[in-house]
Amino acid sequence: MKGFFRQAIRKVNKLTDEQLRELLKAASYEISMLQIVLDSLPSGIIICNEKHSLVLANKSAYRLLPLSQIEGGPLWEQISDKAVSAFFKQALCCSEKTIETEIDAELFNNKKNLLSVSIHPLVEKKRITGSLIYIDDISEKRAREISLRRAENLASLTTVAAGIAHEIKNPLGSISIHLQLIQKKLGSRDESIKKYFKVLNEEVDRLNQIVVDFLFAVRPMTLDLRRKNINSIISEIAEFINKELDRAKIRLLLELDEKLHPALVDERYMKQVLLNLIKNAKAAMPDGGLLTIATTGSETEIKIIICDTGEGINPENLKKIFEPYFTTRNYGTGLGLTLAYKIIKEHRGEITVESKEREGTRFEIILPAYLANKPLLSFLGEKDEK
Repeated sequence: MKGFFRQAIRKVNKLTDEQLRELLKAASYEISMLQIVLDSLPSGIIICNEKHSLVLANKSAYRLLPLSQIEGGPLWEQISDKAVSAFFKQALCCSEKTIETEIDAELFNNKKNLLSVSIHPLVEKKRITGSLIYIDDISEKRAREISLRRAENLASLTTVAAGIAHEIKNPLGSISIHLQLIQKKLGSRDESIKKYFKVLNEEVDRLNQIVVDFLFAVRPMTLDLRRKNINSIISEIAEFINKELDRAKIRLLLELDEKLHPALVDERYMKQVLLNLIKNAKAAMPDGGLLTIATTGSETEIKIIICDTGEGINPENLKKIFEPYFTTRNYGTGLGLTLAYKIIKEHRGEITVESKEREGTRFEIILPAYLANKPLLSFLGEKDEK
């Protein structure tokens, strides 16, 4: 087709008015088809000229990048996100290939998306005439990779550790019993000895709790699923922990959707997840703050949102937050969020986290809603709430 237009242009002076109209129609059709193809691509395509000004961009490019509609000027001046703008300025001015570089771009909904950007020089007759920029949203791909890695980590724990945990638990029980016997034999002869025994007993209890948590993490779970209103579970936990939060100068705000559908859950495990997240939030707000627990949903899903105004989590740690034994504190087993992740997955749900340092953290749990008239959505072994 390109050859046809070149020949037609060379003979344009010899063409009749009708032939010119037909040529323009054909050219218009080709341009329209090219634009349709570009706009149908899920990936963003941007073409810049030698001065790095935007010449062409498809719809996906405007969706993936915070581009302005202003004509003229270099591309980076049309990008509102400062970090992304600086990246394009440096990459385009270098005039070198950029292959699948990952950048965070803040979209119009104030959410960060992970983008993969490749920049290739446009070459015509051995001369660089501009740049071709290819942009792909890899947020979901990266999330799937992280989810798969978490599943693999849990699986690797199961293979070796259950037997080792049992081997540790047995001597711990023996140590605890003999400590009590020695303490009873010595009586209260020396206050300093009593202090030493207190420390020893506390450490034995702590080690035992680590082993219990570890065994829970690696063993298959058996859920006792019952139809429950998530709001009632949250209300019970709020009543239980409110005084502790008051002492820590943390205000608890409940925003519960009264029209929420019930869910099939194991109440004991679900309370464990929520309490773990609340205690993490409390630890993140040593000087007090606001803890918000909200619910919302539709006919197919239920969302539980837990937000704090605490210290937040840096991006590097955020990637590892659900991994076994990862903790930023000087205490704890590092298994709390791993167990929460496992419990929610066993409920066929999802748990995600967003955080900004010095601003706070937001956990979101998504569970399937229970609809009695749709048996295909029911879980194996469900029971009615009593």
